[in-house]
Amino acid sequence: MASVVLQHLSKSFQGLHGEKIRAVDDLSLCAEDGELLVLVGPSGCGKTTSLRLIAGLEEPDQGTVSIDGKVINQIAPKDRNIAMVFQNHALYPHMSLHENMAFGLKLRKYAKTEIERRVRDAADMLGLANCLTRKPEAISGGQRQRVALGRAIVRNPKVFLMDEPLSNLDAPMRLQMRAEISKLHNHLGTTTIYVIHDQTEAMTLGKRIAVMDQGVLQQVADPMTLYQKPANMFVAGFIGSPPMNFFTGTLIATGSQYVFQETNGKGDMQPNAISVPLQDSRADALKPFIGKKIVLGIRPEHIKEKRQDNSEISIKAVTEAIMPVGSETYVQALSAAHSFMARLPAPTALNTNDTTEFVFDPHFGHFFEPESQNRIN
Repeated sequence: MASVVLQHLSKSFQGLHGEKIRAVDDLSLCAEDGELLVLVGPSGCGKTTSLRLIAGLEEPDQGTVSIDGKVINQIAPKDRNIAMVFQNHALYPHMSLHENMAFGLKLRKYAKTEIERRVRDAADMLGLANCLTRKPEAISGGQRQRVALGRAIVRNPKVFLMDEPLSNLDAPMRLQMRAEISKLHNHLGTTTIYVIHDQTEAMTLGKRIAVMDQGVLQQVADPMTLYQKPANMFVAGFIGSPPMNFFTGTLIATGSQYVFQETNGKGDMQPNAISVPLQDSRADALKPFIGKKIVLGIRPEHIKEKRQDNSEISIKAVTEAIMPVGSETYVQALSAAHSFMARLPAPTALNTNDTTEFVFDPHFGHFFEPESQNRIN
């Protein structure tokens, strides 16, 4: 096991027209010894490039990669003692599962008895012991992914790097494999950096999650901190499904109370706009923003129908879409200035184009500065 430390790591590529594209921008990050750290972000955010820089498959423009306190920038990929699992299983179709898992060890001249022991141990761990004589075409997608994991496990590396290994599987198999990877990590205790674009998968796998966007690290925290205290609007909108709702408005002081007043795109107030009174505990942080533009963020589960809440403060909105998902229903609604999503208990009596009253819970509001998009409180 080993810690992995990235310090001020940057990598650029040349675009089609000769322009410089910064894939990773001054990335500093640490995966602790034995940790499963998840890198998450939209496609093109730089997470796979970061993984390839650690593996030595790309050379950084600047910055260092260290494992166990030793800088490995000049060490060849084959000598870094890192095992990488790719999105594509990349199994040899003419080889049996046993031969696929043993191939890397044979290239490294391991003794046959040691190869056999490692392959058998990995196969038992992954539930593959009864099909090692089969070829990849004769097993399921989930089993192929296990073989790819087994091929990495037999090497007994210091670090596992996993690049969206479950993206080619269907939803039920992804759920099963997520649980298996989590159990596998708990069993092996090997430092693992796991890249994924699916925030739900990131939340269920990582003890800590690093969120990236456009090559820049946005926030590193445990899943619930990311969800409850996002550092900026990008993290707030990316983490959570359905994503957080955002409303542009103005902060108004009415006596000792502050009120968020929704405005339209031109900054004008409209009848029946969203108006949310705020708690006094937020006064100090929000005081500099009185009379200024501000963004309110609120998650769908903190918006309720008035008949489910006794609050006297509500907003009328027209339901644009009703999306039942079993135990709950997602409702897309349109207020005077903004469209928003509410997550309601199922079943709901609402229908499309109904006008109903919604209540926003002010205890769970998040506030952001519109220019920097950073969190205010």
